[in-house]
Amino acid sequence: MKYILYARKSTESEERQIMSIDAQIAELKEFAAREKLEIVASLCEAKTAKEPGRIKFAEMLNFIESGKAEGILAWHPDRLARNSVDGGRIIYLLDTGRMKALKCPTFWFENTPQGKFMLNIAFGQSKYFIDNLSENVKRGFRQKVRQGLWPSGQAPIGYLNNKTTRGIDIDQERAPLIRRAFEHYSTGDNTLKVIGSMLKESGFRSRKGNAYSTSCVQRILQNPVYYGAIRFNNEISEGNHEPIISKQLFDQAQAVMANRGKKKRKRKHEYSFVGLMKCGACDCAITAERQKGHVYYRCTKKRGVCEEKYLREEELADQFREVIQKVALPDDWAKLMLAKLSQEKADANSNHQAVVQNLQTQRKDIEQKLDQLLDLKLGGSIDAEEYRNKKNQLSNQKIGIGQRIRDFEQHGNNWLEPMKALINSSCQAKILIKTKKYNDVHTFLKNIGSNFILKGKKCRFDGKIGWRQLLKKSPYNKWLGEKDSNPHRRSQSPLVYH
Repeated sequence: MKYILYARKSTESEERQIMSIDAQIAELKEFAAREKLEIVASLCEAKTAKEPGRIKFAEMLNFIESGKAEGILAWHPDRLARNSVDGGRIIYLLDTGRMKALKCPTFWFENTPQGKFMLNIAFGQSKYFIDNLSENVKRGFRQKVRQGLWPSGQAPIGYLNNKTTRGIDIDQERAPLIRRAFEHYSTGDNTLKVIGSMLKESGFRSRKGNAYSTSCVQRILQNPVYYGAIRFNNEISEGNHEPIISKQLFDQAQAVMANRGKKKRKRKHEYSFVGLMKCGACDCAITAERQKGHVYYRCTKKRGVCEEKYLREEELADQFREVIQKVALPDDWAKLMLAKLSQEKADANSNHQAVVQNLQTQRKDIEQKLDQLLDLKLGGSIDAEEYRNKKNQLSNQKIGIGQRIRDFEQHGNNWLEPMKALINSSCQAKILIKTKKYNDVHTFLKNIGSNFILKGKKCRFDGKIGWRQLLKKSPYNKWLGEKDSNPHRRSQSPLVYH
């Protein structure tokens, strides 16, 4: 009788069970020599038997069905099948007589009703083992998630596995690149492909040394782990690992991704101030075109006739330079402000207890709602989908409040850090006055203003509310008064510009 030798290990990883197949083959060949069995082929594969679809297993059955062999030689029935489909196919071959024998060194089988019954039990035990193991592993994963730990496997990109705590720690080399990717994408000016190219140029590679594809970049930007959450079984839970970005930045990136559904027509020429302004006469967009070596900005006239005149790019840039001149901050003023800012930060840190306590109360309320929600699920009052959606909503709220508490404890009043960025930005504005890189001017203007209107060859806009609110909250006018009592100079301060 001719036999096919079949050996299998459960994983494709070379590091795990690396000797399993070699050990099986050696034992089976010794067994075949003792029993004087003829082996016509040896098939080996590293694939789980939990699900159907193994290539070598199908090849082995084809050997049996074509009559090239009449028996199978394996170490144990669980090497052949751990699912009902593959186990059923082997038993069916025995029932039809195409397979005469199944031999294992550790398992005795005879092609009789009782023998096939015992083989069926062996396959059932193999399936029970893998199902029970899977459930135990999932239970362990769920418990780790409840504790705020990364459930299993390799840490996500930007983090490293910590074998001591069994959690994940920030990868100091990759995390800044992840943060940069979120910051650039959330502006809305960069596509996923651009972000991928940026990461590639920064040396951002997979563990195998390959550049990340666009779809992988998208998965990175959609992963809630980076703002401190863990997504497991489509449920969001709070993690105890250190976040790389804020929840606010993550939400901004998701909003940009959601608004990229419409395919935009690619322009033949890219102009610096296109997309910034609207026509003050008809509210249409302002476009640009090149004529006789110069760039002119004009109304698109999509709503009919418009009498708004053309405006050369150099004239428009001169207007923007005047605006930048008004918000440019002298170095001595900036130095004074930053010094006072440090003093304000120290004073604010001693008066934040009430705000923190209020946020902690809100977080406890959410925790109670999560407990009540779980009780409703266990009681059958809500289905799994409704529970999952509501839990994700509450978990995100809890994570957001936790980040606000941490930010407040670290920075005091939440206007201090943005104000510091405002001062530094205003201090650097004088560089833009002389620059010919109009794209940088465009970016700066979007940071300080909104609702740009071009009318009568003049561009007007509103100062951003965030800047005005920060300025109203700050005591900088008083500080400048202490430094310089000249009211004319104080009136030129960017602090009074809107």
